[in-house]
Amino acid sequence: MKNALLQKIENTQLKSDVPSFRIGDNVRVHVKIKEGDKERVQVYAGLVIARDGEGSNETFTVRRVSFGEGIERVFPIHSPYVTKIEVERSGKVRRAKLYYLRGRTSKQSRLKEI
Repeated sequence: MKNALLQKIENTQLKSDVPSFRIGDNVRVHVKIKEGDKERVQVYAGLVIARDGEGSNETFTVRRVSFGEGIERVFPIHSPYVTKIEVERSGKVRRAKLYYLRGRTSKQSRLKEI
């Protein structure tokens, strides 16, 4: 149970425009990248394989295969560096974590669409 003061401070840091997405969804995450004194937005697209935490500490893990190598990246949902999250397609899954997809390739790693 959180203190009421801590809860009030945390509520001011939460984003209100976060779309509803679940594990198994293909998403495009727009992330701010700082290079020297410039900032640009880079898109990271992949499959959501996990969601962890709650409140301002909530994170999600996105997996993609690039040049035959699986790459996973963890994003905080309420981070100021995550500018936008777009849901491309929704997948039908029966697990809370999709870590088993790490060992699968090509057609084996496909999920059914809702």
